[in-house]
Amino acid sequence: MNASVSLLRPAPANPATRPELTEALRAAVAAKADAARAFLREAVAEFGTAGELTFANSFGAEDMVLTDLILQAKLPIEIFSLDTGRLPAETYSLIGEVEKRYGVKLKIYFPDAGAVEQFVRTHGINAFYDSVELRKGCCGVRKMEPLRRALAGKKAWITGLRAAQSVTRTAMATREFDEGNGLEKLNPLLDWSEAEVWAYIRLHEVPYNALHDQFYPSIGCAPCTRAIAVGEDVRAGRWWWEDPTTKECGLHVSER
Repeated sequence: MNASVSLLRPAPANPATRPELTEALRAAVAAKADAARAFLREAVAEFGTAGELTFANSFGAEDMVLTDLILQAKLPIEIFSLDTGRLPAETYSLIGEVEKRYGVKLKIYFPDAGAVEQFVRTHGINAFYDSVELRKGCCGVRKMEPLRRALAGKKAWITGLRAAQSVTRTAMATREFDEGNGLEKLNPLLDWSEAEVWAYIRLHEVPYNALHDQFYPSIGCAPCTRAIAVGEDVRAGRWWWEDPTTKECGLHVSER
């Protein structure tokens, strides 16, 4: 871990989460929301209504937009999440708020306890700071293995990825085949801007993670997430001690 990097203090108000709701922005969001709903309905028609289509919800802003789109439209799309065991308290609070707000019980997958114990005993509690290899090993135990269980038997999975989030995501398509997991992967919000995401949240009063207001645009495990400075890349707070080209856990980039 780079000892020269200092964590930023949480800030009380993040302007990115409160974009000016101009008529142009409202119109753009309405059009993209309609397109996303149509995309999701087509996916249901293609892949089935009995759980063959699932949505991986990490409770970031984008995923909250998709959660609202899916549940408000009463689409038969399963929603699941991965609890790594090291999520911020704010994320757990949001999980409870979502279940109350929408009257649903979310499907939560946990890592294998034995595998986590073995990794920690062998490498240490915070080994992910020591090397990219160990960080990816931690992600493998806490995220990748539970994801494989969550996707078993599915025909397609939905994510809230946006192309503008990271240099590792610019080449992604709205629909692509996930070779690692052997099923279709759908990214309905790929062309949405950050302002459009937040405009949707504000216009529809969608619940969201309180850390977003404290300059956390991308939220993962607590030890691997920090606030960012105004003007920094939206993924700068994730694994900030690494080179930007390595900043994926494996969920969305094939590890070959």
